[in-house]
Parts: sequence; C-alpha cells; structure tokens
Amino acid sequence: MSKNDPQATNNSTPAKHAPQHRSLFSIPAPLKHLFDQFPLVTYAENELPLRTRQSRDENVLHLFTTDEDAESGRPSFNPACLKWQTYLKLVGVPFRVASSSNHASPSGALPFLFPATPGADLLKARDPVPSSKLKKWLASQSTAEKLRETSDVRYDAYTSVLDGPIRKAWLYQLYLSPANSPLVHRLYVGPCSSNPFVQMTIAYQLRRAAETELVKASLSDTLSETDVMHEAGQALEALSTLLGQDEWFFGQVRPSLFDASVFAYTHLVLEGSIKWEENRLAEELGKSENLVRHQRRIFQAYF
Repeated sequence: MSKNDPQATNNSTPAKHAPQHRSLFSIPAPLKHLFDQFPLVTYAENELPLRTRQSRDENVLHLFTTDEDAESGRPSFNPACLKWQTYLKLVGVPFRVASSSNHASPSGALPFLFPATPGADLLKARDPVPSSKLKKWLASQSTAEKLRETSDVRYDAYTSVLDGPIRKAWLYQLYLSPANSPLVHRLYVGPCSSNPFVQMTIAYQLRRAAETELVKASLSDTLSETDVMHEAGQALEALSTLLGQDEWFFGQVRPSLFDASVFAYTHLVLEGSIKWEENRLAEELGKSENLVRHQRRIFQAYF
C-alpha cells in the first residue's frame, strides 16, 4: 500500500470499531462477501503517455489535487504530496503542478516529478523522479538552495511521531469517520469514476486499506477513535514542545524538510477549504498555538 493514501484492498480482517456506524463506505453484505472472496487486482501501471512530457522546459510535479488548484499552485489535499510540494518551494526549485493519481505514477505512488529537459526530443526526456528520490534529485540541482538539515539525535524519534500517531489519526479521521465520507468521495472517489458501482468499490478499498494499516500499527484489532485522537494529541504536544518559541524546528534558521512534513498535516487540518464535517485533529492542534503560527508562516511565505 502506498504511503500516500490507501489505494488497494487485501484479505486481512477489518478492524472492529467502537461504536459502529454506517456511512457511504458501507456496502451490502452480499457484495462485501464477494469482495472478500475475490479481492480486486491492481494491475501494473501503464507507460506514461507522451503528452505528460510536453512541458519539457519546466519541472512538473504530479500530485493529488484538482485541476483548478493545480492551475493556481494551491496546496495538495494529500499530506505526502503536500510535504514535497512545500519542500520544493523551500529550496526554491521552480515547478508546475499537475493533477494526477497513483495509477499514473511509474512507482504506483504520488508524488512524482518530471524534470525539465529543455530542447530535448520528447522520446529522450528524462525519467520521472519518484518521491523516494526527490531529496537526492534536489540536492543535485544547481538552482536548489542548500538547506541545512539538522543533525539533532532526536530527528528520527520526532519523524516517527509524524509517521505514527499523527498519520494514524489522519487516516482514521479521513477514512473511518462516517461524517467525513462525503469528503473522501469528493477528493478520491468521485474523480476516479462516475459509475456508482465503481465508486462503491473504490470507497470500500480505501476504507479497508486504512483499517488494515491502522490495525497493523495497533496492539489490538479494535480501533478506538478516542484512543487514536488521544495519542495524536500527545504527539502534537510533543511537537509543540520541540518547536518552543523558535520559528522553525530544531532551531534552524530556515525551514527544512521536517518543517514541510509537519506543515503537510497541520495545514490540511486547519485549512478551511478542505471542508471537514468532523475535525477532532483541529481541536487537538488548536491547543498548540506555536504549531498554528508555524503553519501560517509557511503558508503565507510560500503559497
């Protein structure tokens, strides 16, 4: 499963929830039984069409976003995508945003970047750069500002705070909260197909994959929203303590990749255009005023 957002089903037993709710993700029992017996297959990605290489004179970052937001360069609605979209802005590498999906990506995950190839033949255009290699690619660019990364021994521990409790709470709030089912439909389901059966299938896949990831990260097969949000609140408090009165994390003079990683969650939790129906993460985040100010600094300076 991609680290961006759940996109595939598997045969693991879904988690138990307390309490249980029906939502747009709920499907009739016979269909659920059919999916469990014959899980959908995700086929290998097709070769990228030549039209994706038409903009040879500029870098193109492919993200989860809308066509309108891509045109204006607004932040992606996906944390993994927004992290790298922000980091490219931090290092000053010019790029254009393109609306995309996991199935369009050579690696099966977003984001990915098509480097500019001025004057080159379309067939000789450079290979796309997946997110796992973006930092290395940026370091090789003469136009990229060389941001000093911290050598603080706590870096990995605090990165695990983002990848653990905060990501878990994000997955729960977005995919498993019944109130936010319309939001998932608008962002991820509706754009994929107008066919109701296909939409129902995609919604089921997303919920099932989110449940599976959360259960793997839990010591129990029962997912409690209260516990997930409590852990996220503790994680946000830890990040708030780490930031303290500084503008940027780890006392850096300029924002770094870690700042972009935090912003990728805090902005989407606080951003009004997302239109959350239920947003307990915002309630937890609101307790840390310095994290809210950090989000505003990055948004105002770079977007």
